[in-house]
Amino acid sequence: MLMAALGVSVVSAQASIEGIEWDCPAEFAGQTLNVYNWSTYVAPDTISNFETLCGVTVNYDVYGSNDELQARLRQGNPGFDIVVPTNDTLASMIAEGLLEPLDHSLIPNMANVSPGLLDTVFDPGNVYSMPYQWGTMGIGYNYSNVGEEVTSWQQFFEYGGTVAWIEDKRAVFAIALKMLGLNPNTTDQAEIDVAKAFLIENGSNVISIAPDDGQEQLARGEADMVFEWSGDILQVIAQCAEDPACTSDFRYVIPEEGSIAWIDNMAIPVGALNPGLAHAFIDYILDPKVGADISNFTAFSSPNQAAIDAGLIDEVLLNDPALYPGEVQMENLVFVLTPTGTTEDGQDLMAVTEQRYGDAWDEIKIGIGAS
Repeated sequence: MLMAALGVSVVSAQASIEGIEWDCPAEFAGQTLNVYNWSTYVAPDTISNFETLCGVTVNYDVYGSNDELQARLRQGNPGFDIVVPTNDTLASMIAEGLLEPLDHSLIPNMANVSPGLLDTVFDPGNVYSMPYQWGTMGIGYNYSNVGEEVTSWQQFFEYGGTVAWIEDKRAVFAIALKMLGLNPNTTDQAEIDVAKAFLIENGSNVISIAPDDGQEQLARGEADMVFEWSGDILQVIAQCAEDPACTSDFRYVIPEEGSIAWIDNMAIPVGALNPGLAHAFIDYILDPKVGADISNFTAFSSPNQAAIDAGLIDEVLLNDPALYPGEVQMENLVFVLTPTGTTEDGQDLMAVTEQRYGDAWDEIKIGIGAS
């Protein structure tokens, strides 16, 4: 796994790698790209292959949550060329002027992206972003400990053992609001308060609220059920299957009440040191073989329709409804969205909403004694 900076110098910008049809423009040889991405989110050779193909050096840094990414860029970009925010954070970053518009003429592999994942409500026309991976959020659990098949969020909230929530306030609130029959993207303070009370009342089994670490808590046996990203849990399932010493039965489910769909997106932040090479990197990631390698390794869903059509996605993954949900499941999935506009008294609705959710989230963590 790539967990820190990489810096491997290479000698040729016109190298070739079997299976990858992408050619790097020659003018970037000897340059440096600074990538800021989620941890464990590339194939083992994704970065090294790009370095080889372009004759460049990549510094690869990681973050554990969207909040961490956004907070860092709000303080001023220290030099990152590529960031990978999730849809709601992307919309917020666009509104705050933290991202540069893309030059689509430099990203011809945009044609490989599934049309249904382009021109979204959070970035109409893909002015600022290109899809990286997509998937769902749901429940990862250890059937060996739980003792029954989990099919609903009600089981998760009422479970008598240990559970962990993800440090993603909007995602957790969206599930609570959905269960209460309310708008998962509400901006109304009264509805947020109702969801807050529900989460406090149903949070006594929570042992932690951690940034992107639920899968590890599940694997270590610290939690029997976790609210997590689909691919993270599927990675744990795959690792257990390959380990003779692992006797757990890990599973992932999109609950019957529905859940959250998300798209992580490649974007170029304001202040990027090398936006030209950043465009080349985005185009490289959208190569069918490169995109398939990432999805096959990380066990997240591929946005690359060309890779799917070419049979490059592992059939076991492609046929897994947790990764590629059917029509009924898709209808029960929602995007977490960032509101735009102003309140009745003229305040910025995005800022007000973020404050409302943030304050409520802090009260929840205090109320259930989790951190």
